[in-house]
Amino acid sequence: MPLIARAARRALNRLSSRVMLRFEHLCKRYGDHTVFQDLHYQTDAGCVALNDEMGSGKSTLLAVLAGESAPDAGDVWIGGHSLRIDPERAKQRLAYVPEDCITYPTQTGQAYLERVAAARHAPLDGLAGDLIERFGLAAHRDKRFEQMSFGTRKKFFLTAAAIGKPAVVIVDEPTAGLEAAARPALIDLFRALGRQQTVFFCSYDTAFSDACAAKAIRFADLRKAG
Repeated sequence: MPLIARAARRALNRLSSRVMLRFEHLCKRYGDHTVFQDLHYQTDAGCVALNDEMGSGKSTLLAVLAGESAPDAGDVWIGGHSLRIDPERAKQRLAYVPEDCITYPTQTGQAYLERVAAARHAPLDGLAGDLIERFGLAAHRDKRFEQMSFGTRKKFFLTAAAIGKPAVVIVDEPTAGLEAAARPALIDLFRALGRQQTVFFCSYDTAFSDACAAKAIRFADLRKAG
């Protein structure tokens, strides 16, 4: 291989290693209704806030990025791994916090945190341990998710996102259901994660996005990127 070609490939590999979240030509339809089409984006470490009007498809896009809903076209790469070709590896590098975190209704909060820690081969301490205290979760550890309030379920999922070092953390409406006292802890979490990881979230709360030093984007930006 010529020297110039080898140098170009090395530069491309270095760039790709820094890109934690990438998607290309994403399209999602429900029957005859097109939610979005031909969306493109890529980002390295930092916080990105998708701010757009209600009904624009934000939650649908986040579910696609998290591998919870299959796109009708296009692909998503998490930490360099394709969700379409290698979903297992891609999801190992991913943490997803849906808007209403009742994915495991009969599981206790403690069991859920331990399961995530085991899957990521990481201890349940450090930032996650700090969040358990700041979110006041100790009193709720033995409750099942179906017994918890909307906000408490969200706090357990947010705490789980801090376990290990997932390359990408995707959060749907992070402040929904949280009391004002939990807001500083959430801002600190996103800013801490954003130093080395990608936090991609949607929110109507622009003051929260600004406090997290998040880059604000809209669907128009994702279409222009292509």
